[in-house]
Amino acid sequence: MTNRKMDTALAAIAPIIWGSTYIITTQFLPTGYPITVAMIRALPAGLLLLIMVRRLPQGVWWLRSLALGALNFSIFWILLFVAAYRLPGGVAATLGSVQPLIVLLLGRLAGTARLQPMAFLSAFAGIAGVGLILAAPRMVLDPVGIAAAFGGTLSMAGGTVLARYWKAPVPPLTLTAWQMTAGGMLLLPVALALEPPFPIPTLPQIAALAYLGLVGGGLTYVLWFRGVIRLTPIAVSSLGFLSPVSATMLGWIFLGQSLTAVQLGGMAIIFLSIALAQLNS
Repeated sequence: MTNRKMDTALAAIAPIIWGSTYIITTQFLPTGYPITVAMIRALPAGLLLLIMVRRLPQGVWWLRSLALGALNFSIFWILLFVAAYRLPGGVAATLGSVQPLIVLLLGRLAGTARLQPMAFLSAFAGIAGVGLILAAPRMVLDPVGIAAAFGGTLSMAGGTVLARYWKAPVPPLTLTAWQMTAGGMLLLPVALALEPPFPIPTLPQIAALAYLGLVGGGLTYVLWFRGVIRLTPIAVSSLGFLSPVSATMLGWIFLGQSLTAVQLGGMAIIFLSIALAQLNS
């Protein structure tokens, strides 16, 4: 396997695992704690990674780590869990499908990407594919959940573009440690101020939180930011289309949610759009 294919394959693991966030949240965690859950997911894993890398930011990277931590973790994860609590998993993940298009536009403004027609074509194809996934019968769309999903998408798109634009002088593991710790620290006072005390977790809830933090947080973001550094913005952001596919499949397998021929067609279009993005970046 070539280095480019390996970089793409490793980066693709992240959104596939992120698709499981919705089913884990709704099936194992208590409702009404989106900020606290986001903080518990970010801060312990971030501190653990920081202990592992044994390196703190220097100079301007203190502020940049705070900015990236807010965009990629604090804001994004709060809105992610709001969407997860209020929308079916496939829908919540699907509404993030505009991220590649936002990354293209923000990347152009930041000077990190050129406006390539084929890149836009792949982005719109992916959006069309996830639109078909939404075409499930009796789908309930909560307005607050929809707004949260779109807001989270915009936040992470901005973080993806800035991470590439600033080009951290450290490995992806160190960059992830800085961002997760900063994001968790920003979330801590907000959670304490705005939400009631988190109930004593059961063993399944502890396992769910550990999975979300260590696997769905630490591991996946190391792989994601590795891809952000090594791949073009459209190539890495197009992989985000795998999240709604993963969430929809998990909902079908474990929750008995619908999976129609139209939705399967949407998944096929998504895979074609990802291939198109990789070939033209």
